[in-house]
Amino acid sequence: MIIVLRPDATEQEFQHIVEKIEEKGLKAHVSRGTERTIIGAIGDESVLRALPLEALPGVEKVMAVLKPYKLASRDFHPDDTIIRVRDVEIGGKEIVVAGGPCSVETGDTMIKTAQAVKAAGGKLLRGGAFKPRTSPYDFQGLGEEGLRLLAEARDATGLAIVTEVMETRTVELVSNYTDILQIGARNTQNFNLLKEVGQTNKPVLLKRGMSTTLKEFMLAAEYIMNEGNSNVILCERGIRTFETYTRNTLDISAVPILKYETHLPVWVDPSHAAGNWRWVNPLSRAAVAIGADGLLVEVHVDPENAWSDGAQSLCPVKFQSLMNDLKRIAETVGRTIAPEKE
Repeated sequence: MIIVLRPDATEQEFQHIVEKIEEKGLKAHVSRGTERTIIGAIGDESVLRALPLEALPGVEKVMAVLKPYKLASRDFHPDDTIIRVRDVEIGGKEIVVAGGPCSVETGDTMIKTAQAVKAAGGKLLRGGAFKPRTSPYDFQGLGEEGLRLLAEARDATGLAIVTEVMETRTVELVSNYTDILQIGARNTQNFNLLKEVGQTNKPVLLKRGMSTTLKEFMLAAEYIMNEGNSNVILCERGIRTFETYTRNTLDISAVPILKYETHLPVWVDPSHAAGNWRWVNPLSRAAVAIGADGLLVEVHVDPENAWSDGAQSLCPVKFQSLMNDLKRIAETVGRTIAPEKE
């Protein structure tokens, strides 16, 4: 249920409404927009229907939310959500690009890659310390040592970092190092993990599962938000289809649909969709043109010797070329990428 407050509603009236909702065992989620304050009452539908919400002082109108993803829906939060990470604003006019290797390797490699990402205009450093791999014999990541190397690269360059958390028992550990928690495609519907990251104060980059529908994807975000963490970034990274020429099939239509249905920032991971560096640039251009708020690109100073996913990684020269192309496209759609500082 959505409760829209009158423009002249007082703070006392607002608090009274929240108390009425919570004393019935329901959750009150507040969205303060530019023109209106909206309270989302979440819980037992029968209890909600019995509450005389429209009779409460300060209430303008009450509306039912028919969509199952209530907190993520624009019905609840009409304005775009802006997420601030250090000096980076995600979901605003600037399109944010995160770059870095698939997996954290050595300290020297991480710092050199971070420097290349920053020099080209990237705003965040990505890299996996814990790696979910299809084969148990493939490199699984450096664990906490990898997290320390990421933190050292952040200290050296000032780039905020995003890295994956794979299980509930390591959420606290990863949170101590990273700026953004990433939930990978294989964990999109790991509901216990979603609840756990929802109880942190870290923004969450939620990747779409390879066989996850958009409705299921938005409900996965709902799990996080229902725990109190509204700073969720949705990331399309390709889905599994009958086509084998690319690693996955990038569902480019997901970008406008997610931006229409939700208020959350929407990113695209062209590297995992493509599986080949040749297609990363054109897929990135398409993502920016269609309205993506950010990109997650694999960058490595020496792709042919990368410990994982070297085939889909861009070397620094190719990454710089990509950023140059994206700046021109961003300008045509009224956005910016890595604008020059005054």
